[in-house]
Amino acid sequence: MAGTSQRDGLRRMAIASQATGFILIITLETVLGDEARPWQGVTLAAMLVAAGWLALVRRYRRNRERRRQGMRDDV
Repeated sequence: MAGTSQRDGLRRMAIASQATGFILIITLETVLGDEARPWQGVTLAAMLVAAGWLALVRRYRRNRERRRQGMRDDV
């Protein structure tokens, strides 16, 4: 079950990064008002990059595990 715990860790990181981003966007709007727009865009872009990165890591780990399973089946 090592693969499951790794994915759960990635899922937790994804949820935490998205929650942090949304909190930051709301805080920027509250503190800066209309001047927050560029910073909100930067925050949203960072959220998208983080989500994409975590998706790539998850896919990489899943494919690596499949390769390992394939090698075990061949032996």
